[in-house]
Amino acid sequence: MNQNFKIFFWSLSAALGGFLFGFDTAVISGAEQHLQELWNSSAFEHGLTVSIALIGTVFGALFGGIPVDKYGRRASLYLVGLLYLISSIGSAYAFDWSTFLIFRFLGGLGVGISSVVAPMYISEIAPPSKRGKLVALFQFNVVLGILISYISNYFLQDIGENAWRWMLGIEAIPAVLFLLTILGIPESPRWLILNKGEIESAKAILSIIDPSNVNQVLDDILKSKLANQSSSSFTYLFRPIYKKPVKLAVLFALFNQLSGINAIIYYAPRVFEMAGLGKESALLSSAGIGLVNLIFTLLGLTLIDKFGRKFLMKIGSFGLIASLGLVAYAFYSDSLGGINVPFYLFIYIAFFAMSQGAVIWVFISEIFPNEIRAYGQSLGSFTHWIAAAIISFIFPFIAQTFGGGNTFLFFTSMMVLQLVFVLKMMPETKGTSLENANEKTNA
Repeated sequence: MNQNFKIFFWSLSAALGGFLFGFDTAVISGAEQHLQELWNSSAFEHGLTVSIALIGTVFGALFGGIPVDKYGRRASLYLVGLLYLISSIGSAYAFDWSTFLIFRFLGGLGVGISSVVAPMYISEIAPPSKRGKLVALFQFNVVLGILISYISNYFLQDIGENAWRWMLGIEAIPAVLFLLTILGIPESPRWLILNKGEIESAKAILSIIDPSNVNQVLDDILKSKLANQSSSSFTYLFRPIYKKPVKLAVLFALFNQLSGINAIIYYAPRVFEMAGLGKESALLSSAGIGLVNLIFTLLGLTLIDKFGRKFLMKIGSFGLIASLGLVAYAFYSDSLGGINVPFYLFIYIAFFAMSQGAVIWVFISEIFPNEIRAYGQSLGSFTHWIAAAIISFIFPFIAQTFGGGNTFLFFTSMMVLQLVFVLKMMPETKGTSLENANEKTNA
């Protein structure tokens, strides 16, 4: 294999964790209403059924930095694959509500750890000129997984009363594929140097990644190691020197979820039914969301290294404000009804995918220095997923109590605040080494 193909294969292998991430996150949307009927769940119980995986994701993200830092990126990716496999089979064969919750929780742990380790691994094995595109490959696989789960749900919905079991169990196939591909990737050279002191092994990998700058990159990593001789831990994040990257990661992750993205992905059929579409049309429109998400994530992936992270976020913020405002107005106006809501949501998904969707995991993986990157990525992922869990849990209650118009107006106002954040606080990190990207963050 030549150099470019090797790097792409390594990145794609890690990014397959994103495919499982997206599939696992969205697959519940096709089964959630049937599960509520099956177990005669109250609104609270049903909220827990849908959000239990997100609760697992919160814990996976919070503690994911520990195995990633201690045992390495490659071993942690393998752990992710095992969790997805166990969760998919266990959820499909669940014989009662409690068992179902346990196995969905395990899948959530996999999602949480995946959101920590996969973007970080790719950022650490990618050359600077291609890092944005390769890390965004993780997000591309996330939305591909979402799309495939919607399509899978659509074709499996009429196979009988156990259709929900097939919807959840089919995830075992890509989980096995993911486990096999991880066997063919190397460890992160930065982890090998900082945690194992294996300089020659790391140099061999770096010579494949960026042969023209291998000595310079090696010197930068070694300087980082010398400057931080003591072992790192999660508490290191709260030292004054790391205040700025911590603030950037937390705010960026919060705004990602305050756009309402996970509420829409989890409850897409329900949102469309609220707007007046029939059940089958609602499921098909959900698949349309997945397709738009995929296409515009691909667009963001092609633009992120050319125009930069901040540029995409500026354009995206304006588009999100306009599209969410139109969704809110459509719910306020009876004359608009169901025809317009899917159209406006497609526009919303397009702007989200090319900005927040493409940028979040790239940006968070770049802004922390080597010695605390695992824990910084963990903090950003934890913030993202705790917000996702809360919003997804309360969304049915909020939408029912306050109506679609007020709910989407709130999401619109949050995107106005995001635009201020992008304009006033967000640095540009494209085209530099990870070590220099961190220096720009603290500038």
